[in-house]
Amino acid sequence: MQQKLAILWHGYVAVRFNSLPRNLRGGLWILGGGIFFTIMVTLIKIVGEDVSIFQILLVRQLTMTAVVMPAIAANFPDALRTNIVGLHGMRVALALVAMIAGFTAVIHLPLAEATTLSFAKSIFVTLFAVWLLREHAGRRKWLAVLLGFVGVIVILKPDVAGLNVYALLGILSAAAAGCVMILIRKIAQVDRPVTILAYQAFMVGALMLLPAIYFWVPPTPLQWLFMVAIGLLAVTSQFANIQAYKVGEASSIAPVDYVRLLFAGAIGWVVFHESPQIETILGAALIIAASLITLRPQPPETTPR
Repeated sequence: MQQKLAILWHGYVAVRFNSLPRNLRGGLWILGGGIFFTIMVTLIKIVGEDVSIFQILLVRQLTMTAVVMPAIAANFPDALRTNIVGLHGMRVALALVAMIAGFTAVIHLPLAEATTLSFAKSIFVTLFAVWLLREHAGRRKWLAVLLGFVGVIVILKPDVAGLNVYALLGILSAAAAGCVMILIRKIAQVDRPVTILAYQAFMVGALMLLPAIYFWVPPTPLQWLFMVAIGLLAVTSQFANIQAYKVGEASSIAPVDYVRLLFAGAIGWVVFHESPQIETILGAALIIAASLITLRPQPPETTPR
């Protein structure tokens, strides 16, 4: 009886959810993905106090690979067939730079500050799209790039004592992640999503194996639990984002992702006793404003009559 009631309840929830407007559903998926992602980086910050980032990434990747393996196995060996192995390798290498630098920044910076710096990715996407894809960027997008970099400088707080190396790692992570987005756009025009998943699954695990063994620290049972949870949360947040952009318009739902700043600030305050500095708040406002400008559709070009 309880099982039947549970099936009826889940069916009712699914019907009600699917009856919502598409952008509202997309926004709720983004919101859920943001919650899962923020919990993931919180666990990385906790575990990273005693365990190397390479070890965390290896367990994370093995967990993610176990989850996606049925999809890869169902398409094997076609999933590995590609004529652009070099692009896959470049994409994985840059993704590793983004993860190592970004997660290191998360461990050593206040959670809200590290999260804010990650949003600079949209600025680098614009720059790399112009440089590598020869996309046109009008005055509005260049203004957004300038505004975003001002926000980054505000957060970095450069002075005579120098720059915070972990904040610089956060910027490096955002730049690498922006380049990864461009490469995915190019790869997706040639290869299927399952091929992209397969090369990421195998390459990341292989590249992390030796450094993880070299820096290996025997984890406690709780740390093992957290590291596996990090992998599961990564898959869940990625799935939520895929679903979001599948049902909603990018320009309408992408700004919802900035709610992550509120989650990060709240968790940083409650769990790590961090108080966001005024520079972080001001820099976040500038970076978010810049990102929202880039999300707005370009006005149609008018031709003189």
